[in-house]
Amino acid sequence: QVQLVESGGGLVQAGGSLRLSCVTSGRAFTWYAMAWFRQAPGKEREFVAAIAGATHYEDSVKGRFIISRDYAKHTLYLQMDSLKPEDTAVYYCAAAQTSSAYDHWGQGTQVTVSS
Repeated sequence: QVQLVESGGGLVQAGGSLRLSCVTSGRAFTWYAMAWFRQAPGKEREFVAAIAGATHYEDSVKGRFIISRDYAKHTLYLQMDSLKPEDTAVYYCAAAQTSSAYDHWGQGTQVTVSS
């Protein structure tokens, strides 16, 4: 059973930084693509960033967040700098076996940014 396990969330002041990690466990597998999504209270889950060779970012995080992968460690990262209160959400790691859809999800990690 393949699992995605996130870590690195927490409480930080506005302007601060956090680095989220997502480890693939269960068996060795190279995902076609991986991504981060987030869901704030009362809102729908939204795309944050993805990596599949190239990287893609939601407009509001461009220049502040960086997504990266360490293939040897089977780990996905999200470096978040210059955090804002509106970044507060549960952040989810997602992975896709093919180009069709993200079909594996982590349990989420809470990020809270205080003003």
